[in-house]
Amino acid sequence: MGQEIDSSRFSQNDFDVFAAKLKKETEQLEKAFTEKQFSETGNIIGYEIEAWLVSQSGTPIPINQTFLEKLDNPLVVHELAAFNVELNSEPLALRGKTLSIMEENLHTTWATCRNTARELSVDLMMIGILPSIQERHLSIENMSKLNRYHALNEQLMKHRHGKPLQLDISGRQSINTSHNNVMMESACTSFQLHLQTPLHKAACYLNLSSLVSGPMVAVAANSPYLFGKDLWDETRIPLFEQSVDIEKNNFRRVTFGHDYIRDSIMENYHDNLKHYPVLVPINIDSAPEEFRHLSFHNGTIWRWNRPLIGFDDQQLPHLRIEHRVIPSGPSVIDSVANAAFYFGLVNGLEDQAETLINEIPFTDARDNFYECAKHGLAARVRWGKHGEVGIKELLLDHLIPVAITGLERCDVDTEDTKKYMNVIRQRVSSEQNGAGWQRRWVATHGNDMQRLTCSYMQRQNDGKPVHEWSI
Repeated sequence: MGQEIDSSRFSQNDFDVFAAKLKKETEQLEKAFTEKQFSETGNIIGYEIEAWLVSQSGTPIPINQTFLEKLDNPLVVHELAAFNVELNSEPLALRGKTLSIMEENLHTTWATCRNTARELSVDLMMIGILPSIQERHLSIENMSKLNRYHALNEQLMKHRHGKPLQLDISGRQSINTSHNNVMMESACTSFQLHLQTPLHKAACYLNLSSLVSGPMVAVAANSPYLFGKDLWDETRIPLFEQSVDIEKNNFRRVTFGHDYIRDSIMENYHDNLKHYPVLVPINIDSAPEEFRHLSFHNGTIWRWNRPLIGFDDQQLPHLRIEHRVIPSGPSVIDSVANAAFYFGLVNGLEDQAETLINEIPFTDARDNFYECAKHGLAARVRWGKHGEVGIKELLLDHLIPVAITGLERCDVDTEDTKKYMNVIRQRVSSEQNGAGWQRRWVATHGNDMQRLTCSYMQRQNDGKPVHEWSI
């Protein structure tokens, strides 16, 4: 959905033409898989981080168009809501001092964005769900002024026959409400990681990404509050799933999935064609081997781990895994540590992948994901030969050492590995991720979401990792 479109109005012919092109491109993609036409370059990494434009008192301010025009940086772009923006990275090879370079680059971009924001009398903030967000902020009037977002909203509501979206989340407290547009999605901001993989490793890395999603969300949880209610440690997970809910034959638009990849990630694209109706039928003048319609359609199916197709400088197609489970924030160093942990895990577990998939059924991987989203570092998971185990114990005794091994295999600088894995270890040991800090602040100062937002923003701007934040 990152591509702008000419109109938000469509005829049946538009849908028919798009469907025909989608089918042809899916057939072309299958040929590319069969003939192994993809780049064999792997461990090229990148990210997208979604952020909030807020007032000094922590209220969301819908001025992204003005902000982006003033900033004039092609790596910083619109998001669904006019109070959100997205920061993108240039791709980097995972080796040597790459993680430090990633942190330095993010610091630089973040500082530039904050300076521009302050010139407009606002600030920038990264957090999974803004504590001060209120339902009244999630209105069509606050949607970004781009056709693609309005088309998404119109088509989604059309598929629902005008029925409001239902939000029903039970955690420490409960919330039950309805909403008549797609803007609830904009309350969920993420840190999305990209990992380019050779064709022969793609299925393995996608399966491992699903497998580690539970531990990743437990480590990174940063979204306990929505509309003043204390819900899940990572409330962003059920909120996003329910905010664009179109169910067809049990295939939801936001999904953890139904099974591991058994042969090739082509299976995902067959599912896209077979089970997911076209939402936004744009017409692109392109050759089938560019996969433009196929990629746009894939962008309207928000799997928590999904394959992407890109092209290198020689226009050779490549495959990436997009890992979508991590929330935005709490700080720049926390974000890079989260990235290091994910990249280390999938590389460290690669030689165990077949054994793990046999030992840990997909239903367990999926249950672990939702258990960790709900309970964070207090979750208990099922992990193969380890049986049922506390996620904190599993992380400290097993998964953090595995991630260190994975980074070593990629020849990542030893001091970088120590630095970022120590951030993860200290966060887990102290049980203070973003969700833990927010709850401790509320336990001390009361349920004042505006003050919580401001206190969080102050500590984020200090630059320390969240396990060092004071209450």
